[in-house]
Amino acid sequence: MPPRRVQNYDDYGTAVQQIILSTSDAEFLDQLIPVLKDATATNRSNALTQNLTQYADDREGDIERIGLTKHEEFLSSVNQLQDVRERTVALTAEILKLNQSIQASTEKLAEQKQALVDTRAVRENISEVSDALKESLKILHAVNNSHDLIRKKKYYGALKSLDDLENEFLIPTIQNKYATQHRLAYIIQKSIPASQKIISEAVMTDLNTWLFRIRETSQFLGEVAFYHTNMRRTRQRERIEIDESLSQFKLNSAIELVFDESEEYDVLDNEELQVDFTPLFEALHIHEALGQIDKFRAEYAATRRRQKELLLPSSISLEADNESSLSSLLEGIAGFAIIEKATMRRAPQLRTAIDVEELWDSMCSTAIALTSKALSDIGNAEVILKLKTMIALFIQTMEGWGYSVSRLDEFLVDLFDKYAELLKRRFSEDFQEIVSTDDYMPMAINSMEEYEKVVNVSWFSQDKDIEDLTNFLNQFYFFSDDHFQHPNKIDETLRKSLDELLTEKVCQSLIERLSSQYLGQIVQILINLEHFETACQELEQLLIQARSSASAGGPLTLAATEQFRSHKKTAEKRIFELVNSKIDDLVETAEYDWMAAQPTVEPSNYMQTLTRYLSNIMNSTLLGLPREIKELIYFDALSHASSMILALPLSPDVKKINPNGVAALAMDVQHLTDFVDGLENGFMLRSNLDELEQTIQLMQSENTDEFFDISTRNKKYGRVDALNGPILLEKLTQQISTSGQAAQRFANFSSNLSSRFGTK
Repeated sequence: MPPRRVQNYDDYGTAVQQIILSTSDAEFLDQLIPVLKDATATNRSNALTQNLTQYADDREGDIERIGLTKHEEFLSSVNQLQDVRERTVALTAEILKLNQSIQASTEKLAEQKQALVDTRAVRENISEVSDALKESLKILHAVNNSHDLIRKKKYYGALKSLDDLENEFLIPTIQNKYATQHRLAYIIQKSIPASQKIISEAVMTDLNTWLFRIRETSQFLGEVAFYHTNMRRTRQRERIEIDESLSQFKLNSAIELVFDESEEYDVLDNEELQVDFTPLFEALHIHEALGQIDKFRAEYAATRRRQKELLLPSSISLEADNESSLSSLLEGIAGFAIIEKATMRRAPQLRTAIDVEELWDSMCSTAIALTSKALSDIGNAEVILKLKTMIALFIQTMEGWGYSVSRLDEFLVDLFDKYAELLKRRFSEDFQEIVSTDDYMPMAINSMEEYEKVVNVSWFSQDKDIEDLTNFLNQFYFFSDDHFQHPNKIDETLRKSLDELLTEKVCQSLIERLSSQYLGQIVQILINLEHFETACQELEQLLIQARSSASAGGPLTLAATEQFRSHKKTAEKRIFELVNSKIDDLVETAEYDWMAAQPTVEPSNYMQTLTRYLSNIMNSTLLGLPREIKELIYFDALSHASSMILALPLSPDVKKINPNGVAALAMDVQHLTDFVDGLENGFMLRSNLDELEQTIQLMQSENTDEFFDISTRNKKYGRVDALNGPILLEKLTQQISTSGQAAQRFANFSSNLSSRFGTK
């Protein structure tokens, strides 16, 4: 809206008239503001003030003029009003006198009427009091009836009676404020919450008594449930004996449950035990009616949590058969959990699945923790197996009630690890005991009892069938009976345990004893290594046959098999070392007179001792070895003996050899060859002495020049070393011939050998 243009006034008289004639304050201001602005802008505010003052003086003059012209009329009116007032006062006095007269005449009538009214009121009051007393008696009777029902423990009836009392009598009476029994109804209504509290407390008292009895019977309930599960186990085994195809169906499977339908059994209601849930249902119903279901649910949950804590001990004994044992703990937990599950099914509004599972998880965690703690004191594998049987029965029982048993199944794995550790430790200790008392000589078995004792800690086998030759293996699979969801764990742990035992305990113990200087011990160790290699191969087949169907197929190899196989070579090498060392000691005792004046008539003592030693070890010490190993030892021993004997005349200390010295050596070699010929497979062993025999023949030959003829040498002396032959002939030729021709032939032959073999 465009701003109002300011109007310039020459004379403010007109402006004042317009301002005074304004019909409203807003219009008055709208007229006044432009005039003020104009007067201020033109410095004519005095003129505006004079016009306003003039207007005011004019109006006062008009008022004075009017007052002077109407004065008589005004005074006349005042006089008239004064007369009217005097007559009014007189009339009022007369009215008051008349009223007093009428009041006096009616007082007597009023008294009579009041007496009649009072009489009627008394009669009505008596009637009302009578009616009120009757109604009050009804109310009091209803109240007494409610309390009588409470005393009779008919809590719901008492609650219903109070509810009817309130709805039929109290509320209508209280709503009618003029009712005679209003006060009584109000007082009784105020007492109803107290009565309801009495009912609630009485119900809770009965419920707590019921809960106490339930807690006391929890263990027995668990025992009954375990017995029932065990009977189902028995029936399932009997079915499997009849039809092996049923073995794939475990306890609590659909097939097993169908087969067992005819054997209905209620662990909560049977000849030995009856659990009545009536107090619980009554308490639940009462609190629902009172609108206190949330409070009741919270109190009940808190009570059950406290009872759960009382059920769980601070520690248990895994070997004792008393209240602190694992079986008692599991029975108590089972009974408690069965009550919880039954309560949830019967009253889902009281116990939810989350509440029940929370308590179950807590009890399982505590049971696992207590058992784990007590396991540290257990050193007997049979105790662990007994514990597993109890826990498996517990798992199968609670699984049938719909509880999650995954944590318990995981704990069985830990229990199996402990079981496997104890088995391995026991076997290791048994073996260590055998090792510490074993002299590694052949063991004599004098009775069947001794034989069975040996095979229980070994894998010794013969063609005869001996039951339970693999006791260690079988005990592992005992753990999978009844319930164990991890068969692959058994297969793998058994394989690893066997490998560790055989490698670290058995094989390593045998290898450590190889440092012995007694040949008989080394031979027995070699026999043991051979036996364990075979046993490992048999165990591999047994493990394949015994492993579960869930395990992967294919071959199974024990690392110990290769360990025993490889260390057989170590033992064989050690036998070679001992035999060759003995041969070295005997040969070192040889005392040849290479320049003897007279020929010897019998073999040397060292040679006779050597052949006796070889014969003795073959017929005693090496008797238990496999034939091929014995032949290999003999082969190596004869080869070594031949080399050592041949080294005697080649010694730098021997400068000259005469025919008598050669004859003495030849006689000893002949004694040795005769001994070898008398051995089984002597023909094959004789080849080890070919070099020695041909060397003796060369040294005894009348025509030694044949050795320097290559064609002749290959035929007659092919096994004689090309370097050793000339050395021995040189020692002989120095004794037999000093001709320059023989020396020249030797020099030429040596030169040829040097150029051929790179020697000087």
